[in-house]
Amino acid sequence: MSEHMLLGAGLGAVIGLILALTGAGGGILAVPLLVFGLGLSIVQAAPVGLLAVGVAAAVGALLGLRQGIVRYRAACYIAAIGVVIAPLGLWLAHRLPNTPLALGFSVVMVVACVRIFLIATRELHHGKPAPRAESRPCVLNPLQGRLRWTLPCARALTFTGMLAGLLSGLLGVGGGFVIIPALTRYTDLNMKSIVATSLAVIALVSTGSVITASMAGVMHWAVGVPFAVGAVAGLMAGRQVAHHVAGPRLQQLFAVVGVIAALMLAGNALG
Repeated sequence: MSEHMLLGAGLGAVIGLILALTGAGGGILAVPLLVFGLGLSIVQAAPVGLLAVGVAAAVGALLGLRQGIVRYRAACYIAAIGVVIAPLGLWLAHRLPNTPLALGFSVVMVVACVRIFLIATRELHHGKPAPRAESRPCVLNPLQGRLRWTLPCARALTFTGMLAGLLSGLLGVGGGFVIIPALTRYTDLNMKSIVATSLAVIALVSTGSVITASMAGVMHWAVGVPFAVGAVAGLMAGRQVAHHVAGPRLQQLFAVVGVIAALMLAGNALG
């Protein structure tokens, strides 16, 4: 294995580890790592990052299915919408210059990471928020343990799928930072189920985007395969220690690293 492939596998392991420890937050760092670590452009890095994040998310989702905590109907619905919209994002990505694309990615990263930091800070100071009393569009049927499908629920999940699919194709992110807040806001699922369902959506949407990128001839498999293998290894290792180290402090650290990476990416694009 060449030094380049070993570096790719190592960077992938970092993404898998973050994915395991932060609950689907690692995908947003995949593109900056590929840009700075392997010298790829945003357009080149996006499908490679999606391949790694998608494979690692699939492993996490399968483990969640075994535990019975994946809401697979909701995951398949959100993913189906995302897969339909993702090619539009990919089409836009190949028609935008690298500089505005990098700046746009940096803005998305900063917004997502600031939100993660604020939520973690509130949890440190006030503990986990109490369950909200107001009605949500998607609630579990207590007798069946499944989500009740209503028009407001379908509307909320459709919007979530559209946004996740667009960002997946355009910026090469799995969309966990969109899906997890959406499921938290629109459903009454517990956090373990939300994360597992999010991983299932990420795996499905990423698969669709990778297939689209391959058909368009823009998938760099020589970089993508070792990166994906490393991500799976990092995910499995991270799951072994997640219950010891995961928490709001780690979320804060991840957010700070994400903001720094975003600023470096923006500086590199402008420079």
